[in-house]
Amino acid sequence: MNDNSTEKPAAQQVATNVEELERRSRTAARLFDVRRIIGGLFVVYGVLVTLAGVFASDEDLKKAQDININLWTGLAMLLLGLGFLLWLRLSPTIPPPAPEDEE
Repeated sequence: MNDNSTEKPAAQQVATNVEELERRSRTAARLFDVRRIIGGLFVVYGVLVTLAGVFASDEDLKKAQDININLWTGLAMLLLGLGFLLWLRLSPTIPPPAPEDEE
């Protein structure tokens, strides 16, 4: 019996599976970058808080000494979120290099 003939296809299959998982891992690293999540959340909440500031009543403004704090905070959150997304765009995540085969 020749055990090498049965081991080689199995070893090739394992190598193929490992390469596929490494490719998916690199894609997942780019997809789940923390900057994208933080930036997206700040943009969404910034829009909500800015809208609350735009539609603030006179009573709300009097409570805050005539400073529309929701508007200013919402705009700051929007700028911060857009800054994170711009940073992600200008400096994307570089996946780790694939290990080279030593054959």
